[in-house]
Amino acid sequence: MTAMTATQTPTSLHAPVIGWFDQHARDLPWRRPEAGAWGVMVSEFMLQQTPVSRVLPVYEQWLARWPRPADLAAEPPGEAVRAWGRLGYPRRALRLHGAAQAITERHGGDVPSEHSQLLALPGIGEYTAAAVASFAYGQRHAVLDTNVRRVFARAATGIQYPPNATTAAERKLARALLPDEDERAARWAAATMELGALVCTAKNEDCTRCPIATQCAWRLAGKPEHQGPPRRGQTYAGTDRQVRGRLLAVLREAVAPVPQSALDAVWEEPAQRARALDGLVADGLVEPLPGDHYQLPLG
Repeated sequence: MTAMTATQTPTSLHAPVIGWFDQHARDLPWRRPEAGAWGVMVSEFMLQQTPVSRVLPVYEQWLARWPRPADLAAEPPGEAVRAWGRLGYPRRALRLHGAAQAITERHGGDVPSEHSQLLALPGIGEYTAAAVASFAYGQRHAVLDTNVRRVFARAATGIQYPPNATTAAERKLARALLPDEDERAARWAAATMELGALVCTAKNEDCTRCPIATQCAWRLAGKPEHQGPPRRGQTYAGTDRQVRGRLLAVLREAVAPVPQSALDAVWEEPAQRARALDGLVADGLVEPLPGDHYQLPLG
């Protein structure tokens, strides 16, 4: 993966992309000043592998119920799983609850601003730490989500899709493309993410709306087809993920421990159902109780 084309410089990309963002950025609640760092953190957990349209209603309900980390930390982790609803990948709810507890215990209930302190919170990796530091506190960090990686792959390296896993070369390129000033770097991070979400999409990209189309290495090369390993699909129907979702739905709706028979009714194939339930228990999303009953975790 090369850096940039001979005609590109970081600054030649900054102004058009940030200018486009100034005109076309969506008005999302976590981008408003009143969201604060906690609102940004909640949004980042929820938006992982989940589209904005599905996140919005759950985000609003979550922040209304738990406006500060300490509010969430005071509740059992099962309540976080219950409120997560059908966002998918519910371990994110447990991780967010764990982060809220750590913020309350270590930082007086305020989301820390230091990147290293964010990274030390449970359930927070490099991407989320960089995103919160950038979007909540206006710091200069390379924020590499799927959308940003796709924009950089196409615009700077001339390939249709980035590798399946983030590489050292991608991180180096992202750092090279960062504006020098903190505030502008944070704006660039948000702008490139929005460009990938709205214009430079995975399928049916709209180059006529792209502010850097004339500089895009992939477009200038004639949009060569993807030559790397096959891209991972997002199959769901019939998978253990679907079974886990069905089982969790029963437990989320219940106000008392659920008998095994109620869980057995949601999926016919017993071996897959048992495997999915065992996985939920192993992940800490479900607590087994005496007498073949189950509930969301209390502690």
